[in-house]
Amino acid sequence: MTKQANTVLMIAPVAFAYNPETATSNVFQKSPYKGESDSQEMARTEFLMLADGLRNHGVQVISISDTEEPHTPDSIFPNNWFSTHSDGTIVLYPMLAKNRRLERRGDILTRLSRTHKIQKIHDYSGWELDNEIVEGTGSLIFDRTHKVVYACLSSRTTMNLLQKISRDLGYELVAFQAKNRDGSEIYHTNVLMALGHSFAVICLDAISDLRERQTVLTALKNSGREVMRIDFSQMHQFAGNILQLSTAGDGLVTAMSKTAHDCLNLDQLALIAQDGPILAAEIPTIERLGGGSVRCMLAEIYLSQFTNPSQDSEES
Repeated sequence: MTKQANTVLMIAPVAFAYNPETATSNVFQKSPYKGESDSQEMARTEFLMLADGLRNHGVQVISISDTEEPHTPDSIFPNNWFSTHSDGTIVLYPMLAKNRRLERRGDILTRLSRTHKIQKIHDYSGWELDNEIVEGTGSLIFDRTHKVVYACLSSRTTMNLLQKISRDLGYELVAFQAKNRDGSEIYHTNVLMALGHSFAVICLDAISDLRERQTVLTALKNSGREVMRIDFSQMHQFAGNILQLSTAGDGLVTAMSKTAHDCLNLDQLALIAQDGPILAAEIPTIERLGGGSVRCMLAEIYLSQFTNPSQDSEES
């Protein structure tokens, strides 16, 4: 199987806050507590603990600071505006919320180009003007070994652009509808499913159409992974929002939040741990106000490096 990424890019927050503009489509977001004023300080602490935890497990972390202006309260989730691929491709994605579109930064791409080989850029950001949206690896779960991409449709993942991106990148598309227990759309695919080396995590109950559910299940089983089902409660505790990464010693580590870790049973944790250790980071402020968890905070870097840079790269 294709190796998992051994490098991630993270955006250190400078003005993290609850974003009302995204809350209308993200039921995972929770409003701030009355009088809450230290969300940035708490988010910064949580960010640093996750970044340090990844480094301690041998994952390379490129940490770049957000900017004060323009105000981008969700910039801590960079995986939504770009993805990288092992053939040297960078993909830029259209975003639903207008204030999230400001997160796309040319200086970050320039920073990557100094250390990594970029062959081409697919820029789909202009599609957002026609309300065609695909929000990076929030919308797209790439099986890079078998060239299959999974996506649940929503206001943040529209079919026309989804089909074009899949064709352009050479992936077979498995698209489906997924809803919360109350019938509302699940905003991103990466809150209900994740792919590891030997396992696939998914909330199958969220796929109510039995034919679509079977299509997804068959594709996952055909990939050779053991399917681990999570329920609605576990999904809402971010048990699907996890990411497996390669380490310096060619091992694997699966990163998740402590919230996610604590809601999984012993058998589920054992299945994940067969691939390697689990890193459980405490990020309750980011999860509650941002409506995303560990996976959302990590933009995988699959680009080849020009040289062998140091283990850690910090610009925050």
